[in-house]
Amino acid sequence: MESPDNGLQKAQQIVLRWDSTVSEDARARMIFQSDRQEIDDYLQAVDEIQHFMESITVSDDDQKSQKVNSAIQIAMARLEDEFRNILISHAAPIETESLTESISPIHMSSRASSSLSEFNDSDDYFGRGEDDSVHTIGNLVRGESSTTITSYRSTSSIREMDLIPSDSVHDLRCIAERMITAGYIRECVQVYGSVRKSAVDSSFKKLGVEKLSIGDIQRLQWEVLNAKIGKWIRAAKVCVRVLFASEKRLCNLIFEDLGTDADDACFMETVKAPAIQLFNFAEAISISKRSPEKLFKILDLHDALLDLLPDIDAVFESKSSESIRVQATEIVSRLAEAARGMLSEFENAVLREPSKVPVPGGTIHPLTRYVMNYISLISDYKQTLGELIVSGPTTGSRYSDDSTTPDMDVADHEGRSPLALHLIWIIIVLQFNLEDKSKHYKDNSLAYVFIMNNIHYIVQKIKGSPELREMIGDGYLKKLTGKYRQAATKYQRATWVGVLYCLRDEGLHMTGSFSSGVSKTALRERFKSFNAMFEEVHKMQALWLIPDTQLREELQISISERLIPAYRSFLGRFRTHIEHGRHPENYIKYSVEDLETAVLDFFEGNAVNQHSRRRSN
Repeated sequence: MESPDNGLQKAQQIVLRWDSTVSEDARARMIFQSDRQEIDDYLQAVDEIQHFMESITVSDDDQKSQKVNSAIQIAMARLEDEFRNILISHAAPIETESLTESISPIHMSSRASSSLSEFNDSDDYFGRGEDDSVHTIGNLVRGESSTTITSYRSTSSIREMDLIPSDSVHDLRCIAERMITAGYIRECVQVYGSVRKSAVDSSFKKLGVEKLSIGDIQRLQWEVLNAKIGKWIRAAKVCVRVLFASEKRLCNLIFEDLGTDADDACFMETVKAPAIQLFNFAEAISISKRSPEKLFKILDLHDALLDLLPDIDAVFESKSSESIRVQATEIVSRLAEAARGMLSEFENAVLREPSKVPVPGGTIHPLTRYVMNYISLISDYKQTLGELIVSGPTTGSRYSDDSTTPDMDVADHEGRSPLALHLIWIIIVLQFNLEDKSKHYKDNSLAYVFIMNNIHYIVQKIKGSPELREMIGDGYLKKLTGKYRQAATKYQRATWVGVLYCLRDEGLHMTGSFSSGVSKTALRERFKSFNAMFEEVHKMQALWLIPDTQLREELQISISERLIPAYRSFLGRFRTHIEHGRHPENYIKYSVEDLETAVLDFFEGNAVNQHSRRRSN
């Protein structure tokens, strides 16, 4: 049996043989790239020396103790190099492409998010056309792995990948155990954190996570941030659920049960700075200047982080990582508050939108398009906003003397959610602003067409969105429908009462005669008045625009139903009196068919040639 002294001496020789400071061969080779026997011999030698270190007493040979001390220092320096080398050889970034492709959305129904082209940062909130420019951002959930991911464990939505092969993990644990036993935990943690943090940084680059401070982010234009938010959301899901979770698992495999919380220390050394870097982006957005066009991206960010919170809690569960959990929770709260504030600011912006120049032809105002597209998107986020918006809007009172603010009686909308009340309030505010804008038209008829166009557009947008219609309610929708029909009626009166007044019988019959007679002079004047008035109406109102085909045709039919029978009857009764006189063509300028054709020109937004429309009989 070998004596303890011989065993110690042999162990020291093995350690000294691998001292890279004195041996060229030791510098050229790595122990853990040799055969298994050499690895086991070295580890056994370190164990032998450590065992002796634990057993020596003050009375033991000082020279012998110094040699053992020197040997352990050489061994620890060598193991530190081996530890670093193994880590570096497996420090490749994760395969982000396969991960992002294998992620499936949490909400199967797509949700619209406003694009910058639809909601630009303008004073008058101009929209950019009828069609909403939208894109969809899904949320990460549990799902099947891409076939390119060869090894991972899925727990809920967390996916833990094997970042380092199991045989190398075993070697790293063997080294870590001996370094920690020898009191070299600080060196072990520093080496591990340095190499693995570099690997995390490489993964961040592949995921597009930039190194930006909160100040850097806040100085970026919203157009730039708008594009970055979607990329950040996708990256954050991979970082939390795959990258950070896998790093934690690796730390546990190497350091768990080695004492002194080495696993947690190495994990935080690796990911704390990257985690802060990651969440700084969302934090900067949450405290940035509020404006309505940011609402939908803020909600995307809020929902993504809220969905990630349970996973953040699971990955950063230790006491030392509490600051990460707190930061994420506080960001979600600030994003929620920002969303509430933006909705309120949007309401005020709609009310105070200052444009005074009438839109040509009384067509749909850009503000109307913008607002209705906006609240249609709000309805797409009704689940999130329904949870965030817990109180109704601050509205005017019908008993208030403030003429600059509309009123809204909440009792008229009993049973509606706070979010629904906000949407109804926005529509009320929009109508109030539109009424004010209509006063800038010099022609009352055109003002009524303007109101009709815009309220009709509001109704159609509500009907076109099942979610919005459900929230607004058919009762209020019916009220809105009544308003645009009322505007159409007012238009008819303002335009056609005067025209039709020319076709009355009163004043045409001569009095004081035994036989009934018609005053040809009065009749000629009546025809001339009708011609002049209709020609002016035709010329002007052909330039007006009702963009909705059905509404335009309905109004044209309504005009014809009043005008054509009245003109046909008048013409039938009195045309012979004109035709038997001189120059009848100067007075009967329109046939019934001419009028029927001319009415089809109304509200098309095009100039017409008056003479080409006439053919007198």
